[in-house]
Amino acid sequence: MRFIPILTLGALTIICHQPLYAQQDIQKKFQRQLITAEDGAVIELPAGTFQLSSTLSLEGKKKVLISGAGMDKTILSFKGQTEGAEGLRVSNASDITIRDLTVQDTRGDGIKTMNVTGIAFKQVKVEWTGPPAKENGAYGLYPVQCQQVLIDSCTAIGASDAGLYIGQSKDIVVRNSIARHNVAGIEIENSLHAEVYQNEAYENTGGILVFDLPDLVQKKGGYVKVYNNNIHHNNLPNFAPKGNTVAKVPAGTGVMVLATSHVEVFNNRIHYNNSAGTAIISYFMTENPIKDTTYMPYPATVYIHDNDYLRENVRFQGKGRMGMLFRFKLRFGKNVPHIIYDGILNKDWTGPDGQYKPEYRICIGPNNNASFANLDAGNKFKNVSRDMQPYNCANTITTTTSAQ
Repeated sequence: MRFIPILTLGALTIICHQPLYAQQDIQKKFQRQLITAEDGAVIELPAGTFQLSSTLSLEGKKKVLISGAGMDKTILSFKGQTEGAEGLRVSNASDITIRDLTVQDTRGDGIKTMNVTGIAFKQVKVEWTGPPAKENGAYGLYPVQCQQVLIDSCTAIGASDAGLYIGQSKDIVVRNSIARHNVAGIEIENSLHAEVYQNEAYENTGGILVFDLPDLVQKKGGYVKVYNNNIHHNNLPNFAPKGNTVAKVPAGTGVMVLATSHVEVFNNRIHYNNSAGTAIISYFMTENPIKDTTYMPYPATVYIHDNDYLRENVRFQGKGRMGMLFRFKLRFGKNVPHIIYDGILNKDWTGPDGQYKPEYRICIGPNNNASFANLDAGNKFKNVSRDMQPYNCANTITTTTSAQ
């Protein structure tokens, strides 16, 4: 493979021609171009499949575009990777765009970006080409501790944690993307100001998750809107490695809001997720110990409305302790509610009536074909209620994301 630098409109364009060099030469030359790229560079990769053995990294750059010839046309394959974990890693940078390429079969995460302000993924696919397996990498697209994050028209397949994962970040847009055959299709974790819309999440264990977890640098997420998505048939058996929080997500979960606040879920098609169409739960439901004294384990200020629900007339599909709970304690049988709330309250947020004050309320607005249950989990499930009326309220969430 030859690399020919060409100056075009003040930007460095690197065009790769194949196949003239051995695999090791391809690896070295592409990494050299990432290291020596000037700010404002355009790195172009042609159509073809490139077998790579170690992580490619871009560090400390500004306004760099990495562009392939198209999703499924430029393929970076890391099958048999021997060094590093990620396929591509970008760190301590700004205004980086990655587009029109596919990353396959990395040992760890597909593409990880860390401490980047202004990161855009466009028409990027990350996949593990074999069957879903715990040996697959954890995350497909993995921006963490980033700001101004855009994931647009991307695809993630086969991640053993989350396909499209945004963690500890701010100002986020995830749109027009597909996530399938992952444990979690799309996950927003400990992140602020996110909009997730016009995506399709299907055939995952869980479709779209919005989590706050303990023991992380960014403690509190929220102000997340999930809307106009097609979230269906997320009944894949959970294949996450044991010990991961996501390993406890029941197969058959459409949307899960866990221990975070200011979340609005609306105008979604939530069909044939055969455990919980939408679950609003505290961290206590994971049964993991909480050692982080600054962590808030309760969900609050959540609004679920104007979604369309359908499910098959089957029993709760999730296994493990959650499955046992539904089968032997709650005894819902085949009449599993579409919307589930664990009902565990933070006493500091309650008013004289024992219910949450308005600024903390869990609100269930009008939804099509929706049933509901408060599991009363804080009282050992003694008073499970299907009455939605106490949650008949509205608390529309405002986000201020600047990602475009």
